[in-house]
Amino acid sequence: MAHRTEALFRDDAYLRTADATVVAINERGGIILDRTIFYATSGGQPGDSGHLDRADGSRIAIAATISGETKDEIIHVPEPEQATPQIGERVNLAIDWGRRHLLMRMHAACHLLTVVCPFPITGAAVSEDDSRVDFDIPDASFTKEEVTAGMMELVRADHPIFTRLISDEELAANPGLVKSKNVRPPVGTGKIRLVCIGENASVDSQPCGGTHVKSTGEIGEIHIGKIEKKGRENRRFRIRFGPMPAA
Repeated sequence: MAHRTEALFRDDAYLRTADATVVAINERGGIILDRTIFYATSGGQPGDSGHLDRADGSRIAIAATISGETKDEIIHVPEPEQATPQIGERVNLAIDWGRRHLLMRMHAACHLLTVVCPFPITGAAVSEDDSRVDFDIPDASFTKEEVTAGMMELVRADHPIFTRLISDEELAANPGLVKSKNVRPPVGTGKIRLVCIGENASVDSQPCGGTHVKSTGEIGEIHIGKIEKKGRENRRFRIRFGPMPAA
């Protein structure tokens, strides 16, 4: 039977620590808690790493976080040769905040790229230093410089980034909210989480379960490192931190 883990990061992506109770250990040694601040790998964003502190002062290092039988079941995967906690044990959670904040900035940057390049998304992957978004674009007239300038304009405007929930019916009535060509957001729960950018979502709004910074200004300086051709109509845009290198 799948467990339901309360995902604290959905309401507050800036939580670095929290207390939780161990509710299960799966057959591979994965730790399931009643609630967590650890994001589970999903939507192109990697899961969190970090550690669990026990009452006796010992520590369990967490290498990765993944989903279990359902998206609501979050499994904390320990590093090799870690102690196994007891069911019902209270632990203190701490994520690798430096890594998470880089991923939050990068994930938000990917959203900005989809604003500058408003084409169907065919794939995406977020990482700490080099992320990518693939688009279905027949015309490859975009340049790295033009796209970088458009994204940095949005960064400098320091637009707010926030989430809100809509119903399945609202999503069905607004199909343009879904930018992905192949992946549809999960429906059936009655609530779809939108990530919005700008006052009253004036810049962008799209379904997303990931973690993001609170404003576009917090993303910092970014640039398009490369635009690659991946098939007849597929273009891969690579986002990197820092200013664009001199030609």
